[in-house]
Amino acid sequence: MSSSLSLLSRELLVTLALGQVLSLLICGIGLTSKYLADDYHANTPVFQSFLNYILLFLVYTTTLAVRQGEENLLAILKRRWWKYMILGLIDIEANYLVIKAYQYTTLTSVQLLDCFTIPVVLLLSWFFLLVRYKAVHFVGVGVCLLGIGLMVGTDVLVGRQQGLGDHKLLGDLLVLGGATLYGISNVCEEFIVKNLSRVEFLGMMGLFGSFFSGIQLAIMEHKELLRVPWDWQIGLLYIGFSACMFGLYSFMPVVIKRSSAASVNLSLLTADLYSLFCGLLLFQYKFSGLYLLSFVIIVLGLVLYTSSSTYVAQDPRIYKQFRNAGHPITDTPTLGPLEPSVTYTSLRQEIEEEPRIRVA
Repeated sequence: MSSSLSLLSRELLVTLALGQVLSLLICGIGLTSKYLADDYHANTPVFQSFLNYILLFLVYTTTLAVRQGEENLLAILKRRWWKYMILGLIDIEANYLVIKAYQYTTLTSVQLLDCFTIPVVLLLSWFFLLVRYKAVHFVGVGVCLLGIGLMVGTDVLVGRQQGLGDHKLLGDLLVLGGATLYGISNVCEEFIVKNLSRVEFLGMMGLFGSFFSGIQLAIMEHKELLRVPWDWQIGLLYIGFSACMFGLYSFMPVVIKRSSAASVNLSLLTADLYSLFCGLLLFQYKFSGLYLLSFVIIVLGLVLYTSSSTYVAQDPRIYKQFRNAGHPITDTPTLGPLEPSVTYTSLRQEIEEEPRIRVA
């Protein structure tokens, strides 16, 4: 029993640590973007995303191109090209809408409304991935949101710069739209990396992301790109941004496969706090002990959420239909009606044997 508890504790700590690595990468993305926008007036969100998609293309799409058989790039495109095209567009516009929102609304609104991704992921996971949650999961989500609310409230109390907030309604709608698209993208990513392949997901994102973001860049940002005062410092900032973004995209499927899209999005709530702690040193932000309290509350919520398993009522036909999108489905004869199976997915295995659950 003691060895089992030790193993579970180690698994929990490893998963929490992996989530915080993702938060640190997002912190790096935010810091480099802030330097580019504030110090060098380089407002190029589409170009920055384009660089990331090009890196994904060079690494993962080319890997698919040299594979043989069913995992080859052409074979995947033949079966599922239109699904990945839609997913690529969703991913591009999610990034664009949230970054664009900073021009219209306040930092407080972005921080609060961006959390809308979490209920979107929970709902989509429930209806499409057939994930079933326990009471402790909802409590964990509530505690995490309480922590982010405390952080935003502390921002207001210490008078941290909140932004101009011009056309606030438009900015808030952009954040909600971006958060919704993020949720859709994350749930699709979870399904693909758990049932198909991490390399397939990233390769398709590199292919369609670079194509469509390149078109968007040529239409919307080519003039802004020409106005950038290029020098070695700006070059380093773009390289740093691209490295953090590429690391985030490459590493996130690993963490999602180990846990879930919902767990990862809860972990990312600490990214704003890491950015704040860096801002204390780099931008002379005011410090308050409430920031540390909010960090502790968010981590507590993460521990609550990841301490218990979710179960998935998984109908095997869902996987079969996605896998064979380009071919007719031939059903094998069965003795009775096809019933969904029930599997457990979590960061740990339950210590006590749980009764089998039949999902109609």
